[in-house]
Amino acid sequence: MKVIGLSGWSGAGKTTLLTRVIPYLLGRGLRVSVIKHAHHDFDVDVPGKDSWVHRQSGATEVLVSSSRRWALMHELRETGEPRLPELLAKVSRVDLVIVEGFKREQHRKIEVHRLANKKPLLFPDDPNIVGIATDAAIETALPLAHLDDVEAIAGLMQRSAIPVEDVLATRASEA
Repeated sequence: MKVIGLSGWSGAGKTTLLTRVIPYLLGRGLRVSVIKHAHHDFDVDVPGKDSWVHRQSGATEVLVSSSRRWALMHELRETGEPRLPELLAKVSRVDLVIVEGFKREQHRKIEVHRLANKKPLLFPDDPNIVGIATDAAIETALPLAHLDDVEAIAGLMQRSAIPVEDVLATRASEA
């Protein structure tokens, strides 16, 4: 299992890009999962439903299962936000895990940059950025791909991805 991140400012088009890259990678026979970082409180549960009531009652975890999918919700309560290596250890084995966000974590990332967003580039200050998907002309030695070139971006992601064990090792070295 390999890992690559997509990093960029809000509004750069990370999610839109993923909705185009994932089907391309699936068409190439890869199994793909995504870990998405949210900067705000979010809910995947419906207020009033049994699983929501269980969480509100204080359950640390609630697993909901059906014939079509299952979801595990884990309440952090008073504990801190988990780091990326901890989350990677929880996902099922696939060929490629794409990490959206987590721009402060120490894993390989491709920066998604949109000129109209009028935000500064991240790569000059982040040595973990190994390529850029953009619609702008940028002077850099890093590999570049145009935001509309899904094949080039998918190739860049595959070439830049590292084994999950390498990312998990960062947790051990930080401890």
